[in-house]
Amino acid sequence: MDKIDAILLSILKENARTPVKAMTGKVFLSAPAISARIEKLERQGVIKGYHAAIDNIKLGYHITAFISLSALPSVEPEFYDFISACPNVIECNCVTGDFSMLIKVAFPSAMELNGFVNQLQRFGNTSTQFVFSTPVEHRSLEAFQDEVQPAK
Repeated sequence: MDKIDAILLSILKENARTPVKAMTGKVFLSAPAISARIEKLERQGVIKGYHAAIDNIKLGYHITAFISLSALPSVEPEFYDFISACPNVIECNCVTGDFSMLIKVAFPSAMELNGFVNQLQRFGNTSTQFVFSTPVEHRSLEAFQDEVQPAK
């Protein structure tokens, strides 16, 4: 990966629907050369997919929370099946510390979140933190973070 790839990634992060033709003036390559670079980044797994940024609140999911769970190793296989099937789970991570799992969820109400937490407690102890605000939304790291700024 070079600086041109990093600029292309930056452009796609900002708007994954940016036409290749619009990128030509920013990296000074032809459209076929840009398409080939993007395809290579996809094959390498650097670009994992293209996603729409959805506003959960506008969909009625007013409660975002992080749930810490201390799952016992003996229940982990059952837990993984359970958590993978939960549509309200945004993310689940195995972590170090007092808890073994950190789960990000979104629910329409605190009552529904409470019901979910009650279901989780069969796998171990939980601790729940409600999100009041999100000053930094989900983002991915910049390639060549300090070296590359996209041309404007």
